[in-house]
Amino acid sequence: MTMTLSGTATDTVAQPAPVWERACAVTDLEPSWGEAALVRMKQIALFLLSPSEVYAVCHRDPHTDAYVMARGIVGSRGDRPTIASPLHKEVYDLGTGECFTDPNLFLRTFQTRIVGGFIEVAV
Repeated sequence: MTMTLSGTATDTVAQPAPVWERACAVTDLEPSWGEAALVRMKQIALFLLSPSEVYAVCHRDPHTDAYVMARGIVGSRGDRPTIASPLHKEVYDLGTGECFTDPNLFLRTFQTRIVGGFIEVAV
C-alpha cells in the first residue's frame, strides 16, 4: 500500500511556560556589580545595569567550573553588555551567553523581569 501526503508536515514542540522565582529586591543590587543568588537550587549571578535592565547568568564559569561569575567584570562589546570571567577573562554576552574569546564556551543565561520592585528569574 502506498500513501501520498500533500502539504508539509512540521514538528512543533510545546515549550513549557517559564517558572518565575523571586531572587531579590532591585535595591539589593548595585549598578554594574554582580551578586550571587540561589534560585531553585541553581547558583545564579545577577547584574543590574540600569534601574530597568537586569541580567541573570549561571554563576559557574564554563572554562574552570568554579562558581565565580558574579565577581566578573561588567563591560560591553558595542551595544552588547558583557561579563568577563574573573579567573581567565573569557568574555561572554550577558544576553545570549555567547563567548567572544572562545567559541567553544557558552554561559547559560536566564530570563529576568522586575515586578513590584523585585527581580524575578525564569528557571
